[in-house]
Amino acid sequence: MGRSLKKGPFVDSKLLKKVMKVRSLPRDEWDKYPIKTYSRASMITPEMVGLTFLVHNGKDFVKVKAIDDMVGHRLGEFALTRKFIRHGGKAFRELEKKLGQASTAMKQ
Repeated sequence: MGRSLKKGPFVDSKLLKKVMKVRSLPRDEWDKYPIKTYSRASMITPEMVGLTFLVHNGKDFVKVKAIDDMVGHRLGEFALTRKFIRHGGKAFRELEKKLGQASTAMKQ
């Protein structure tokens, strides 16, 4: 369930101050000053479009550039916390190796 409309979107007050500070600079300098934040729950607002954020994913900071399509989404949606390592083990690697050899033989 989403947040109540009467409350409005959640944006951390410290993050909003940083956004306004960077937006006061000339537009060509916005990329030079990425905004570092731990606030993954903050919603992307139209004022944030064009800015670069460094969003913490639990281990390090992931670079996220806000675009028009991201408005209304949370910052945390674009900084994944888990790294996918493919499924399977030794048998899967052997099968993949055979398929790779078959495809190179077909090309020749």
